[in-house]
Order: sequence, then structure tokens, then C-alpha cells
Amino acid sequence: MQIVIEKNLKVPMRDGVELATDVYHPDTREPTPVLVQRLPYNKELTSLVNFSLDIQRAVRAGYTVVVQDTRGRFASGGQFNPFFHEAEDGADTIAWVRRQPWSSGRIGMVGGSYFGATQWLAATQAPEGLLALAPYVTAADYHEGWAYQGGAFELGFNLHWTLLFLALGELQRRLGAGQATLEDLGALIQAVDQNDALFWRLPLTDMPPLEGLAPYYFDWLAHPDEDDYWRRIAPKEHYANITAPALNIGGWYDLFLGGTLANYRGMKERGGSPTARQHQRLIVGPWAHGVAGGAFSDRLFGMMAGADAFDLTGVQLRWFDYWLKGLDNGVDRERPVRLFVMGANIWREEDDWPLPDTRFTPYYLHSGGRANSAAGDGVLSTEPPGDEPEDVYLYDPRNPVPTVGGPTFLPGLFVGANAGPRDQRAVEARADVLCYTTAPLERPVEVTGPVALVLYAASSALDTDFTGKLVDVAPDGRATILTEGILRARYRESPSAPTLLEPGRIYELRLDLWATANVFDVGHRIRLEVSSSNFPRFDRNPNTGGTIAEARADDLVQAVNRVYHDRAHPSHLILPIIDRA
Repeated sequence: MQIVIEKNLKVPMRDGVELATDVYHPDTREPTPVLVQRLPYNKELTSLVNFSLDIQRAVRAGYTVVVQDTRGRFASGGQFNPFFHEAEDGADTIAWVRRQPWSSGRIGMVGGSYFGATQWLAATQAPEGLLALAPYVTAADYHEGWAYQGGAFELGFNLHWTLLFLALGELQRRLGAGQATLEDLGALIQAVDQNDALFWRLPLTDMPPLEGLAPYYFDWLAHPDEDDYWRRIAPKEHYANITAPALNIGGWYDLFLGGTLANYRGMKERGGSPTARQHQRLIVGPWAHGVAGGAFSDRLFGMMAGADAFDLTGVQLRWFDYWLKGLDNGVDRERPVRLFVMGANIWREEDDWPLPDTRFTPYYLHSGGRANSAAGDGVLSTEPPGDEPEDVYLYDPRNPVPTVGGPTFLPGLFVGANAGPRDQRAVEARADVLCYTTAPLERPVEVTGPVALVLYAASSALDTDFTGKLVDVAPDGRATILTEGILRARYRESPSAPTLLEPGRIYELRLDLWATANVFDVGHRIRLEVSSSNFPRFDRNPNTGGTIAEARADDLVQAVNRVYHDRAHPSHLILPIIDRA
């Protein structure tokens, strides 16, 4: 089929700003349903335009595809401020699409990551004609699960993303307009190349490469609490306005997994129409952000694990065939959840998330007071604790626990080198990492669902962080990360109202470790790691109780942190156990 392309059409927004838009037409005179994708990364870059959906395949399947540079990016007019214009601009773009002679007026939206955000934000306006979404690896909130998690700033992602994917594009735009020099470009490229060193720079607000290029980065740092700055742009605050069903697609090692799961649940419960509530769908594969092949350096999940083998494009086109073309292809009758279960390495269909037959089971922490490192005496079991001494470690923000794998977005091979199921043995050799491990399993144990950690802990500091990590330990000692989380203690009661600690007082802390789907095989062991840092994925807590983004190197102090596990303080990991014959 011949594809007809119209380049750089100027689509006017309600305030007069024009956004550059490409239209890919199938070779037909008849109006067709339309798929809209809005991205800030340059619509001329084929690899990014096809990030979640093969555009040419969609056109050959009878869809017109509209691809647009968002406001202030590349060929579009206006000023870019992440998230804040996407609701209105998305709605205006959809209204423009409906008026075109090539449009049937039946519209879907596609795309992942930030251009998954442009879907949700446009949908909050309930624009006429928007009938279905397919958001891929994206968030429900741009505070929790994007800029912050558990109150800790997601330094690794936000600095790398802003430097390489946002600031560099802005400087290229200014260079073309004669508002910047080649020397400016060279300096920014050098900063991108030195990204790892910049993670250590303090205070966080002192980031010269972003000054003037990405003012929003400093806005994020200025709003560590979940306040109105964040609420007004959070999709989760506006589910009741969203009337379109969504095919939610995520990855177990994706940095937006928490948001993908929250969008599915939130829309089922609070969506703005019966159709939206009844027809949410969820797919989660063994993928990291930008790494969807199902193969990682430390663990392979089999031939059928990758997005290509899964046929991610075909699954989305089938979704849109039902909602936009009206084909009776059975999409409405399928089970709503499809998950890849790691360890078993199989795809499985389910009736809901969390799985209806989940048995949430506490696994209690035990030790003789020496759980430091994997060589310590920490034990994890379903038996409640008795009279046991607490475990103690020193958290030094000058020597934080390094990030190794997990849902990361760090420099290296398009972020894939540092993401996913990496071996944790080097991390577990540290004295500031407490390890609690079950005995070797006598039968397989499936853990599929949300994972939470309840800690009874105290600190010598006014504020500190606590981290948790679920690990699958193989008989040969390989310790593979499954999922993790963090809590900045000042946010233990509320993400909006920080409250400092009373040094030495024991607090009950609840950490959200997000979710996984994994079968721990016979002979494997289940392990929990507890510490107070995960750097550079998260910024370092200086332990002072002050404004963290303004803390300097001289402000960093050590904290003595204690984890209690006795009758009065039964610290435990809550695992979603699936028992099936």
C-alpha cells in the first residue's frame, strides 16, 4: 500500500500557538479512523515515533496516523513546560482531527512514556471523538512515580532525561534560531557525557547545564511535597473526567510500573463512563523502560518474552479495530489482564489486578542482631518474631548504596545497560545492607501482585530514608532483583505534609515496593534487602531534616538506623502468594 505523508502542517491551539504535525494517510479516498501521537522528542526520529506502535503497519491496517511535536519542541511553536499544556493542546489537536475530511471522527491515541502522558492528559478533557487509548509505560501522577517516589527525588531518571532528551533538543532549537552557539552545544554535550559525575553534584539546585534551558527541572526540586503544583496535572486526580477505555501496557522493570497499575485500577473504580470503567485492560511484560526484548545480561526470559514476539503493535491494532472500526473481534469478551510470569516464563490471562485469588502473606524479619550483608544472620519466614535484638547499620550519604538494576533509567546503551534483573551480590556484601532470607524452598512459590514492606524502625537523625528490595536467590548464589521501593521518613504520614522524626523513637513505616510476577523455584530463596540509599536512582538524604535540594556536601551527616523485629514490632514483608494446583 502506498502511504501518503503530509509534513509540518500547522495546527492552531486555542491561544494561537501552532503545533507542527505530520499526517500519514492510507491510499484511500474514504475517511478513516485516526490514531494520534504527540511527543516532545522530534517527530522526525523514526525510532521514537515507532516506540510503542509501528506507524507504517498501522497505516497499512487502514488508519490515518497523526504525529505531532508538542508545544515548544522542535518544529512546534510556544514554550515547553512538561505536562502543563498537554491536556488543552491534546484536546485541541483531537478537535482539529475531527474536522479534517480524511477523518471518520473516530479517534484513538497511542504512544509511551511522555507521549503516554499526552494521552492521559488529553483524555482528562473528554474531547469528542476520542474513543480509546493505548498508554504504554507511563505514569498516573507526575509527582509520585515520576519526579519522586516515596518522597525521594528520582535523580537518576530526571537528570538524565532532562539533560539528554529535553535540554539538548531545546538547545538545538535555539541554535537553529540563532539564539545559541556551537560552543553552547559543545558544553551541553560534555555535560551529557559526564552525566554520572553530575549525579554527585550538590546542592541539587546547582546544575549549571540546565540553567536557562530547563527551568522546570528546578520547579520539580522546589516542590518535593505532593501539592497543588502536581495535583492539577495528575491523571489520577481526574479519572472521573476520562470517558475512554484504555489498554494499559507496562513492564515489571519499567520505572513507571506503579503508574501503569494505578491507572488500570483507578479507571476501573473511578472512570468517567461505564465504558471506561468496564473496559480497562492491562498488559505487563518482563520489560524495562526502552528495553522490551525480554533479554537482560543477568537473566533471560525466553523467546516469547519480547514485545516483538508478543506482537505489541498487533495487540494495539486489534484493540483499535474494535473501538474505532467497530469490528466484532472479541476484544470486549477477553479476560482483562495479561501478565508475563517470570521464573515460569509464561504469559497468562487473569480476571483482574490484583489477582482475585491472591493470598497476601506476611513474611517476618528475624535475626540475632547481625543481619548486615548476605553473610549475616538475617532470616525471612512466615513465623512471627519472638524476643529478638534489632539490627543496626550506619547510613553515610557520602558512601551510598549503589543502584544496580531494577526499574532504572540511567546512562548506558540507551538506558538498558543498567536496568532490569541485575545480580545484587556486590550490593549485599555491604554492612549497610540488611539481608533477610528464607530457607531453600521445597516447592515453587509464586509471588504475583503488589508487594509492601512494614518496618518498625528508628534513626539517630531528624530525617532519613529506608529502602526495600525483593530478590530471587538462585542455588548458585545469584541474587536477582525483582522489585524495590523507598520511603523518605518525613513523608511517612503524608506525601503532602512532611513531619520530622524524633531521634531514637520507633516508628511504623510502610514502603510500597510496587509489584512483580515471579515463581521462586525449588531450591531458590526469597530475600529482602533493607537499607537507606539507592543511588543514583534516588537522591541522597543528608539526614539533617533540612531542605534536601539545597543541602551542600558539607551538610551531609551520618545516621545510625535501626530495624526492629520482635513481638511488639513485627517488621514484615507482605507478599502476594498465588496458590494453584
